Amino acid sequence: MNLPAAMASDAARISSRLDGAIRSLPAGPVRDAMVHAAGGGKRLRGFLALEGSRLHGVPVESALDAAAAVEALHAYSLVHDDLPCMDDDDVRRGKPTVHKAWDEATAVLTGDALQALAFGLLAGMKAPSEARIRLVGELADAAGAAGMVHGQALDIAAEAAAEPFDLATIERLQAAKTGALIRWSARVGPNLAGEDPSALTAYAEALGRAFQIADDFLDAEGDADTVGKAVGKDAGAGKATFVSLLGAEGARGMARQLVEDAVNALTPYGDAAATLAEAARFAVSRRS
Repeated sequence: MNLPAAMASDAARISSRLDGAIRSLPAGPVRDAMVHAAGGGKRLRGFLALEGSRLHGVPVESALDAAAAVEALHAYSLVHDDLPCMDDDDVRRGKPTVHKAWDEATAVLTGDALQALAFGLLAGMKAPSEARIRLVGELADAAGAAGMVHGQALDIAAEAAAEPFDLATIERLQAAKTGALIRWSARVGPNLAGEDPSALTAYAEALGRAFQIADDFLDAEGDADTVGKAVGKDAGAGKATFVSLLGAEGARGMARQLVEDAVNALTPYGDAAATLAEAARFAVSRRS
């Protein structure tokens, strides 16, 4: 099965599990908004969780709740990220953001509920208790003040900074905001199997950085204001990107090297990791 077909197949499974978990909750605007917020997307994080599980001999059904959990957590982060107090976005995945379709209070509660659902899914997994505890603990770290929340705080600080952040700070920001959940997802398989996660950790760290560089290019292509920032025309803005700091060619070169690093990290798995290698290449070539 080629990568697009594999990702589409896994996305359908993950979406079905996540939608079912949400619809089992009490009816009302929060549940409706959760369905709205959790729909769509390529489910890359969930795909990494399932593909890494296959690589370690873990049945897909045993890893499906973990895949749904990370997508619920990711959806929560997007709902809150879109709020007026954060990025103040009106559209997400081609639909009105939750605070636009409902209101700000519902958006806050929806994000809270999606985050709680993520940990509930992990706690209820049919897996050894040691593996479940490890997954819960690592997701808490990836999502919290040492991970994604830390990255979002740095992102907010960047907007108000007198000078653009340097490359090292941008790398720390993105490793926390974007990379932490990608890293957690790739470690699901070895964690469930009780095996060494170091190879997939190295793969995910390189993949997460390459993914963010691709996002910088997509943002620049899709938003005229961001284009100005990406080429360094907005000298007063604190928000910097890999593209603004390295230039277009420098950023592309860095992305190519990161993809090579990700693929090389998979060497211990041989041909069995071909789909994950292709996923790393997809991360920097995608158009949306």
